[in-house]
Amino acid sequence: MPLTSSCLLLIFQISKDEKHIFCTCGSRVNVLEISTGKIVHSVEHDDQEDITSFALSCDDEVMQTSSRALLLKQWDWRQAQCTRSWRAIHTVPVASMTFDSTSTLLATGGCDGTIKIWDVVKQYCTHNLKGSSGVVHLVQFHPDISRLQLFSSSLDCGIRLWDLRSSQCVCVLQSHYSTVTSLCFSPDGGTMVSSGRDKICTVWDLKTQKAKRTVPVYEAVEGVVLLPENQDFSQIGVKSKDLHFITAGSKGVLRVWEASTARCVYTQTLRDDDPRSLTHLLHLPTSSRLAAVTAEHNIMLYQLHSLSVAPLQFVGYSDEVLDVKFLGKGDSHIVVATNSCQLKVFELLTNSCQILYGHTDTVLSLDVFKKGSLFASCAKDRSVRVWQMDSNSGQVSCVAQGCSHANAVGSITCSRMKASFIVSGSQDCTVKVWDLPADLSTAGAEIHQLTARATEKAHDKDVNSVAVSPNDKLLASGSQDRTAKLWSLAGEGNVGLLGVFRGHRRGVWAVCFSPVDQVLATSSADGTTKLWSLQDFSCLKTFEGHDASVLKVIFVSRGTQLLTSGSDGLVKLWTIKTNECVKTLDAHQDKVWGLHASRKDDKMATGSADSNITVWVDVTEVELAEEQAKQEDQILKQQELSNLLHEKKYLKALGLAILLDQPHTVLTVIKAIRQGEDRRELLEKTLLKLRVDQKESLLRYCVVWNTNARNCQDAQAVLQVLLTHLPPEELLQYQGARAHLEGLIPYTERHMQRIGNLLQASMFLNYMSASPRKPPQPTRG
Repeated sequence: MPLTSSCLLLIFQISKDEKHIFCTCGSRVNVLEISTGKIVHSVEHDDQEDITSFALSCDDEVMQTSSRALLLKQWDWRQAQCTRSWRAIHTVPVASMTFDSTSTLLATGGCDGTIKIWDVVKQYCTHNLKGSSGVVHLVQFHPDISRLQLFSSSLDCGIRLWDLRSSQCVCVLQSHYSTVTSLCFSPDGGTMVSSGRDKICTVWDLKTQKAKRTVPVYEAVEGVVLLPENQDFSQIGVKSKDLHFITAGSKGVLRVWEASTARCVYTQTLRDDDPRSLTHLLHLPTSSRLAAVTAEHNIMLYQLHSLSVAPLQFVGYSDEVLDVKFLGKGDSHIVVATNSCQLKVFELLTNSCQILYGHTDTVLSLDVFKKGSLFASCAKDRSVRVWQMDSNSGQVSCVAQGCSHANAVGSITCSRMKASFIVSGSQDCTVKVWDLPADLSTAGAEIHQLTARATEKAHDKDVNSVAVSPNDKLLASGSQDRTAKLWSLAGEGNVGLLGVFRGHRRGVWAVCFSPVDQVLATSSADGTTKLWSLQDFSCLKTFEGHDASVLKVIFVSRGTQLLTSGSDGLVKLWTIKTNECVKTLDAHQDKVWGLHASRKDDKMATGSADSNITVWVDVTEVELAEEQAKQEDQILKQQELSNLLHEKKYLKALGLAILLDQPHTVLTVIKAIRQGEDRRELLEKTLLKLRVDQKESLLRYCVVWNTNARNCQDAQAVLQVLLTHLPPEELLQYQGARAHLEGLIPYTERHMQRIGNLLQASMFLNYMSASPRKPPQPTRG
């Protein structure tokens, strides 16, 4: 079951009843139910073109979309049906759109610098507003529809005010020196606040069309929301009844500003290792919440009166999935490393997600300890971290970290027997062994700081993979230098080299110990997977089948099989004893970096560069049970068929043989009928009582029987009954009847020719036997 999907540009809206979130994902708009987080509807353009903009009407009834194909589509989103589509008059794609408060007017801003106003009810274009320079990325109606005013912004960073009565630009509000990102209006409609990426917000008096105040925010602002009047916001520093607004931007924190003094009265507090650059901000007035979108395309909900994070959050974009591991009691969760500094922990039952902050650069690898509640991660920030899941709440927190590598840490592995140490491999060509404290609980705020027990210059190039043996005494490492190495962990404070595995023609991507035998599996960029002996370091087997680099290899089925994943997007299952690939799984469109099996070997998770995470279930036992039940059912029916033939219940026998789809058994029944007395009448009586679908199958079998001289008489007898008693119109309604009849003709002609030749030969014999012969003449002695 795929858990996440990629989307290049997130545009999102929330319905007025605050029950649904609408967000783009390539050529689709997905509708999520806020209470469950599940996608309940999805609309997609037939042309598969990416959606460039969409808008939801204020009454939640209509959704409008535009695509790169310059098509505007109107949707009944609850039924996922397109109710109307038309060609946009824009010459290039639509960049922005919005409905007015009555849901009757739609404004579209194009990349061609024009704005079109559409009457949604009467279905025609009412205005064509020209004058903007470049892409019109922002359009918004004044909330008081009686004013008939539209605000827009384009690349010139000005805010244009359009009078829709005269179709003229009334004025251009100049204050920003970079892209204007959002507008919000006071309840009386007399004041507007604009935000921009020039790190300022401007408060405008719309009566005088002048700037009342410029508020320096010191960050690129992506969204601004006005606080409602006559409510208590003392928890977030609001002590006066003056106009206050909230900003969201590049620093990832929400801040409250007093418009009259340009003073920040409250700043949301986040942990230092919790970066969340925000790209959108929406007000949800009914529930008094805020919805914000992060640069990672995660949707966060905040309580408006305290700006505290609500427990509900939506994860929408994984980019390239670099690693995935099962986690928790009974493998109830998976932890995912994506092309991000954040980790994501999904609960498999509900798909709910926790986002873990801590690393400051892309997380590259993960590994889980034996009990499943403790796992380790490593990243490009040169650090390793250990995380612990609370067995009751399921919450994950960082309990230890270590930083002493000189370059990105690309691989990590955990001790197998108990949680005593971790080993990391880095692009600085070293491996480090880190001892863990006996008690990893973090009652206070501080997390444990790890120090490396041993450091070894292991390879000449990047260390791509490390693995610890099941008894914790051996360590294997694989590198871009085309070798894998075996190390001893038995010594105190030292890592001793035991041997080198040579044979791969390209870099080694993964190493893995067998859980039962003294062998090591390696996978390489040369497209092969190899098994090596730990005794003499010789290559025992080579598995070839992938068309590109083999990125991961693991043992499954108690060490009797291998699972490999590659750059070709395939996952292959190999039987070690026979070197045979018994299954190929093709569910990804790009490199499969992540591959992990559950502790019971009944599930497998894969993560790919196509942004998809897939959980696979082992159905071997289910398929065997189904096959066994099928065989038992076949045996019982065969016995029943024999009994029916013995009792000469030909109609039931024929129906059962057709149900089993056994043409030879059906032929046996036909032969049995034709061997008895009154065989013609009995055959007619039996065949005509069959159902239509059974007659269709019988006609299909006749085509096969008719090709054989031994069975052609039985086939012709059946055909005679069908053609004599069934009208042609009914026969032609049978599935494939024309093709079957055409297939019968040549063989029937051949049989008739053979019978004709046989008849001629028999007549010649009759003639010879009937001819008078001269009596033999007596011989004289």
